[in-house]
Amino acid sequence: MSKSTYDTTLVEELAKLINEHELAEIEYDTEGLRLRVTRVPATGFVATAPVAASVPAAASAPAAAAPAQQNTESEAEIKGEAVKSPMVGVVYTAPEPNAAPYVSVGDTVSADQTLFLVEAMKTFNPVKAPRSGKVVRILVTDRSPVEYDQPLLILE
Repeated sequence: MSKSTYDTTLVEELAKLINEHELAEIEYDTEGLRLRVTRVPATGFVATAPVAASVPAAASAPAAAAPAQQNTESEAEIKGEAVKSPMVGVVYTAPEPNAAPYVSVGDTVSADQTLFLVEAMKTFNPVKAPRSGKVVRILVTDRSPVEYDQPLLILE
């Protein structure tokens, strides 16, 4: 296989592995060919173009940060209103490392109180409570990636 062409059956096999093992992403890297296939929740798969292997595979982002969509409980099973992410980015549960989180389960919050920060394009955007209520469940972990409209916490 050359750097400019690759067998589409390889992409199909990687996509099949993602489905069978419920992975968010899989990367294939060999002899100058790097191929990454990512599961996109609403649209299927995205295959990035092969690139020259100039960066060691160990330097790639860890796959341990799984999307919060793995929470299999639906919002209907948990009574309350979901506060959703206003954008794609990285969620921060505290104002700085080693600081207390903005909110914890069981806390009572007031309208417009900051619940999280979402970093997008090196800008920290506050996610505020839409109304007063009690935090029933927090659905994300600190520094995890979030998608637009992804539920972050449940307010009762």
